[in-house]
Amino acid sequence: MNIQTTREQQLLNWINLHTHFSCKALIMVSADASFRRYFRFESNDKWIIAVDAPPEFENCAAFVNVASRYSKQGIKVPKVFAYDLELGFYCQEDFGDSLFSGRLNQQNCPQLYKKALAIIPLIQKCTTTVEGRLPQYDTLLVDREVAMLKDWLFDRYLDIRLSKSELKTVQQALRSIGANFLSQPYAGVHRDYHSRNLMVLGDEIGVIDFQDAVIGPITYDAVSLLKDCYQEWPKEWIESWLKAWHQEYYSEHSWENFKFWFDIVGMQRHTKVAGIFARLYIRDGKSGYLSDIPRTLKYLIEAASAYPEFRDFSSVIADKVLPKVLIKQQSSVYA
Repeated sequence: MNIQTTREQQLLNWINLHTHFSCKALIMVSADASFRRYFRFESNDKWIIAVDAPPEFENCAAFVNVASRYSKQGIKVPKVFAYDLELGFYCQEDFGDSLFSGRLNQQNCPQLYKKALAIIPLIQKCTTTVEGRLPQYDTLLVDREVAMLKDWLFDRYLDIRLSKSELKTVQQALRSIGANFLSQPYAGVHRDYHSRNLMVLGDEIGVIDFQDAVIGPITYDAVSLLKDCYQEWPKEWIESWLKAWHQEYYSEHSWENFKFWFDIVGMQRHTKVAGIFARLYIRDGKSGYLSDIPRTLKYLIEAASAYPEFRDFSSVIADKVLPKVLIKQQSSVYA
């Protein structure tokens, strides 16, 4: 018996038996990079989103609790109508299909990014929920994340064998990135604040997929948004948007320090994400993220090359890793 079909039937039964909604059929909306699946159904002339989030893999309580905290702070998030934490099911408000990523163009991006950036200071005020303080980005978490670059991208996806000096360069860079990451001012962090997790709702921006919220560096969500692994804008535009955001909300910190923090977080995040994209393919059979690895590595190369202490690391990624990614992807197209 197909497990996914069983879960889908269980979700439909749960909706009809344990919520005030009635559901005749579930329509698949999307399955994201996690184990969550999203469905849409109609009940009393109203569309609702039903979520299947297997509890052995996903933390439904975190979603429910962070949603409540964000809403109280004035952040536009989906209302949670019903949930069962043991089953890993919940029903939430349907924000429609107008993803931030699908609405962006060269004309409207300055306005849309300004609106999205203005939400981050509100997110940063959210460091607790009813269950207590949010988890914190600590040394263990940072080290575990950056290790994914070598474990999943270098070793398992590319089968790269670095020389002793190259390996030492990578290890030293990752230690330095981690130390600088941890030394920044901390605040509430969405952790996946990018164009596919934001919705355009008229004049408002809706925020979704915040269940992994933590306490971390104040530049983290800005990196996720402005150096989005699924979007690419001219470097000058990104710096202009970041400078305006810094001046409006963080002028107590010097621009030089703030930009360094932003770049350090970018190096940490893109190191992690490059590894995650490889893992999604190898472990979970999700090949759709492979095409985003080159853009992610280019962000990493660009940030690292701007600082003398990371230039050797940048060179390893640019000369040894990125070319092999491009060759592997090109060969798979013609295979």
